[in-house]
Amino acid sequence: MHFLRLKISSPVRRLATAATAAPSSSHHKIVVVGGGAGGIAVAAQIRRAFKARGQTLSAGDIAIVDPAQSHHYQPGWTLVGSGLSNKDAFKRSMTSVIPAGVTHHPVAVTSFSPSSNTITTSHDTLSYDYLVVATGLKVNFSAIPGLESALQQNESGVSSIYSYDTVDKVWKDIHRLQNGKAIFTQPVGAIKCAGAPQKIMWMGYSTWKTSGVLDAIQTTFATGAPSMFAVEKYSKALDRLRQERQVEGLFTHNLTSIDVDTRVAKFSRPDGTTVEREYDFLHVVPPQGPLDVIRQSPLADAAGWVEVNPATTQHVKFKNVFSLGDCSSMPNSKTAAAITSQAPVLVHNLLAEMDGKQLNAVYDGYASCPLLTGHNELMLCEFKYGGVPDETFAWIAGSQDVPRRAFYHLKKDVFPRAYFDYHMHGRWFGRKGLLKPTFT
Repeated sequence: MHFLRLKISSPVRRLATAATAAPSSSHHKIVVVGGGAGGIAVAAQIRRAFKARGQTLSAGDIAIVDPAQSHHYQPGWTLVGSGLSNKDAFKRSMTSVIPAGVTHHPVAVTSFSPSSNTITTSHDTLSYDYLVVATGLKVNFSAIPGLESALQQNESGVSSIYSYDTVDKVWKDIHRLQNGKAIFTQPVGAIKCAGAPQKIMWMGYSTWKTSGVLDAIQTTFATGAPSMFAVEKYSKALDRLRQERQVEGLFTHNLTSIDVDTRVAKFSRPDGTTVEREYDFLHVVPPQGPLDVIRQSPLADAAGWVEVNPATTQHVKFKNVFSLGDCSSMPNSKTAAAITSQAPVLVHNLLAEMDGKQLNAVYDGYASCPLLTGHNELMLCEFKYGGVPDETFAWIAGSQDVPRRAFYHLKKDVFPRAYFDYHMHGRWFGRKGLLKPTFT
């Protein structure tokens, strides 16, 4: 794959306005900003909820605002980077995933004005009765000097699963490496799927072991975090695995720059010192954070996320505004699994707010990280607020800090199908599967 003229952008949204003209209607009962995993599922669930209550939604009562021309199942990119799938298997046109009866404005939001119940887009101004913000976050490739240039060079040895444009290069680089130093990075701060930096490392390790070159490769995990994982139970298990497999751990090492000519990666430490490491293979997870349009809006908290009640998903100040997914301030792991649990809570509470009732649906922070630890093995990390393990299958499979083959096939075979066939149609509720949760 050639990366000439490659423009690396956030894998969540392409912010350039799509070529399609925006619909003319400027007011909607419910506006959903973002056509990703959260926005599409919420719109679909709202329509189903109205139908179940015997109420009618007119065409255009719900609108989704998103300029992207394509929708991606991003958890699948780890499988692509591991050589297990093709990236186009996880791609759909945006028009094909917009729920029937929902208006699509294929434009970018440029500002939020919640006091007047309006948003400004690159095309016009839209007004709403209720707003759902599901924009995702910003993956900032440009924050690391040398990264964008390195990703455009086929022989640089630098790759990343965090973009549709670059994910193919990961597998090519893993497959190409026969000896030398392999470094996998993870930045300081919140990122989407905090287990993904390790998933691709363990899959690279497994590939090199299978191909008989592992002994010639020094594998290093360089993370800005102080431990392997944010949840202590799984962190301990992963660190044991790291030591057993003789993978070097560089903790509180945050990648700050890359010199592609000398193949040197530079890391900063909390004490202000820097560390330089040579590499032959470098997998980079860029720093991430809130989108500027959110951070600069009245919806944002001090850190730039949409400030919501972590239990109800309702905005703390603007009661007709709700948010879920990576852009929200909910202090849990930013994963697709979290969204599957947040969406039914948000929809129930949004309808309760519309009806003037108490918001009694509660999100407990559930998230899941199906953490690949090699071919045919996966550690299914499940937890809720406070880093408390909350395991679905422990009663039958035993503690989930032990990698198992059955969990591997959930990640590889079951979850992608559940996402496209059920989640996108408002019929998948995470660990509850097709059973819609009830709230009393």
